[in-house]
Amino acid sequence: MASLKALAKDTAIYGLSSIIGRFLNYLLVPIYTAKLSVESGGYGVITNVYAYVALLMVLLTYGMETTFFRFANKEGEKPMEVYSTTLISVGTSSLLFVALVLSFLHPIASAMGYADHPEYIGLMFCCVAIDAFQAIPFVFLRYQKKAIKFATLKLLFIVMSILLNLCYFVWFPELYQSYPEIIGQIYNPQVGVGYAFGINLLCTASITVWFTPELTGFKYKFNKQLWHRMMIYAAPLIIFGLAGILNQTADKILFPWLRPEDGKVQLGIYGAASKIAMIMAMITQAFRFAYEPIVFGNAKEKDAKKMYANAMKFFLIFTLMAFLCVVFYMDILKHIIGSGYWEGLKVVPIVMAAEIMMGIYFNLSFWYKLIDETKWGAIFSLAGCAVLILINIIFVPTLGYMACAWAGFAGYATAMTLSYVVGQKRNPINYDIKGMSVYVMLTLLLFAISTSLPAEWNMWLRMGVNTLLLLVFVVYLVKKDFPLKNLPVVGKYFR
Repeated sequence: MASLKALAKDTAIYGLSSIIGRFLNYLLVPIYTAKLSVESGGYGVITNVYAYVALLMVLLTYGMETTFFRFANKEGEKPMEVYSTTLISVGTSSLLFVALVLSFLHPIASAMGYADHPEYIGLMFCCVAIDAFQAIPFVFLRYQKKAIKFATLKLLFIVMSILLNLCYFVWFPELYQSYPEIIGQIYNPQVGVGYAFGINLLCTASITVWFTPELTGFKYKFNKQLWHRMMIYAAPLIIFGLAGILNQTADKILFPWLRPEDGKVQLGIYGAASKIAMIMAMITQAFRFAYEPIVFGNAKEKDAKKMYANAMKFFLIFTLMAFLCVVFYMDILKHIIGSGYWEGLKVVPIVMAAEIMMGIYFNLSFWYKLIDETKWGAIFSLAGCAVLILINIIFVPTLGYMACAWAGFAGYATAMTLSYVVGQKRNPINYDIKGMSVYVMLTLLLFAISTSLPAEWNMWLRMGVNTLLLLVFVVYLVKKDFPLKNLPVVGKYFR
């Protein structure tokens, strides 16, 4: 019970920072989609380049975040020596990556289709190298249970990024019309989307300064034997992580190649619409940040499996409720993106469902991490990735971005199902399948009712009915699994 309370507390902190951060970060979407027209493909460029960045982030951290947690909590290991070895390893590989990119920048940019703008690739690949190094101090903060500092630094990055994006995409372009000689000293309208990448690098680099306490005050030591054991543990996680991120980014990387005639335009529409669905990624990330250290720290507790089962159920319940909130209030949320991108809103429910399955898959993944059989993660993720890539290759040329959405759904469904089936044989956990299935069926029923509402109804009438449907879900939740008396502070009024 204490572990679940700690999980709830840390998830609240990580979740609040993630929710606020994502909400603030959403401000970039209307900025970009308003200032970069659909026809220009500018937002498609951003979507495409950031997909490469996400893929590189996995390669440059090569599973060392999870590996650090495993070894820092392992009996007989020295946590600070594990931390020092991890820092030196990731720091060295990140420096080598930057040197390689800068040495072969033009050939790399040409191969990616950005021969005219190699600076886009240079800026973002330097940025991802710094991000990879920062991942280790960030994971150390989680290990130390310093959720407040973790959340503060994440929010600081986002606030800085938004302010600078407002300057270079909203305020400076307006001021440039009246004061070109003055504003022209710090702003060039020809740079355009390049400012998005430059701002990201500046903000990422500046955050490193705040990690001074985490990077000093201890003796740096690289333990070769320890590193070797860590890499053996991490090797399957690299494949697991690579396949997992390909499930999220392969469509965005492949799309311009599969649809050369309108790839960046359609990718911009798909990327913008998918942003609305990212509330699922936000919830999953907040849960992961709090859950991972608790799982490894309490693996030997006799009621650990019961806690995992309960955590899975409540994760599913609240992500399903988030799904309903987004689809029920789409008439409001769609204004996050420019109206030119609204045609892509039909992918939102599909992408959100895929994100829910990704979260379930993450929860299921602990069975093999805790028994040091991480090879299974690689197998499941590769199977899901193969399904996703195959569907994209076959259907994107004819169906466009709708194929991307369904490919992601099928890929995560594959990985999730395989992990559950094999996990129940290798390290069984008594999940409340019946109870969770009821919530899934209730969600599908309420969603079906909402989508069948007459199209001629005005927005407020539709949202009124949708609110009543959402209350049905909440009432069932309160009656079945989350009585109001369990709420902190106000719970005493419902006893």
